[in-house]
Order: sequence, then C-alpha cells, then structure tokens
Amino acid sequence: MALDVNVLKAALERWADGMGRVAPELNERDGQLGDGDLGATLLKCAENVRASVPDMQGDIGDAFKRCALACSKASGSSFGTLLTVAFFVAAKKTEGRASIAWTEVTDLLDAALTAMSQRGGATLGDKTVLDTLDAARAASAGIDDPRVLFEAVSAAVESTIDAFRNKPNRIGRARMFAERSIGIDDPGMIAFQRMLASLRAA
Repeated sequence: MALDVNVLKAALERWADGMGRVAPELNERDGQLGDGDLGATLLKCAENVRASVPDMQGDIGDAFKRCALACSKASGSSFGTLLTVAFFVAAKKTEGRASIAWTEVTDLLDAALTAMSQRGGATLGDKTVLDTLDAARAASAGIDDPRVLFEAVSAAVESTIDAFRNKPNRIGRARMFAERSIGIDDPGMIAFQRMLASLRAA
C-alpha cells in the first residue's frame, strides 16, 4: 500500500484529534522553558489542516501544500513555522504525484530536516526537534511497510529523547535556562513524538 491522498487525509484527521488531546501537556512542558504556547499552536495548526482536508483531491503534493498553507495561518510558537516549512518541502518534492512509496518517507524527512535547520538556525545536537527528526529519518531508511516503519521510527525517537534528557538545550529561549533544562525533555521533541503517535494510530 502506497502513501496516497486518502491515507494522508485519514492520518491528518487522527493527527488533529491527537493534538486536541495533548495540547495541554505540550503547553505545560513548553512553559518550563519557553512561552507555554506550543500545544496551542499545534492545535491551531491541526484545526486549520482539518478544515482543508475536504479540499484535498488526488495530488499528494497539493495536499501537502494545503497543509503548509493551513499551518502558516496559525500564530504562536516557532514550531508552527517549522511545521509549515516541512509541509512546503514535502509539497515541492511530491508535486503532481498521486502517491509515493513508503521508502520515500526517508527522503522527505531528510529534506525537511535540512530546510528546518536553515530556517530555525538549530543544528543536530542542540536538543531540539531536529534531533528526533534525524532519528526518524535514519530509522525509516529502506522500509516499505508502514507498520514496520512506524514501529522503527517510534523506537528511534523514544531512544533519542532518552539520550538527550540529561543534556542542556543549546538554542532558542531554552538556552537561557541551559542548566535548568538538564533533566527536562525538550518540548519540541515531545511534540514530535506525540504527533508521530497520532499518525501511527491512523
């Protein structure tokens, strides 16, 4: 089974549901080191994306573009901007296509990682969402079964969060509280994990 618009639409609906459930938790986590609006921002992104789902037709690139435009309308944390960037990258790489093989997810994650790093200024090792994204990219390589893919990616993301827990944040508002961030999971990493969990359920 390939990743087509129907599969994507179902996943986006579940993602929106998932963000509704975890928004309070993400706000609380973000409040430890940031503005405390991460959950609210992702919930707004998800609600905007859900509203655009009925307009998604057969072009998966167009569907990703609609996701990007929907997220761009959500104000709030920088995470929303990075999510917009990731969707735009996916749209560009899949433009005009009805579906993609699951093995192509690795390439999409790699492209998103590069674009998000350029936009946000973070690099691998800074204890941000990029580190979990990189782990997901590596774990997804060569896997063409969505169930196996999500199992591998989920395990890699969890291991990465564990590995970075006792390291300081090195960028963004959290870096001002570098010592205090030791022992605290990065909110962006947790947001990525929670989004992945909701997509996996789809």
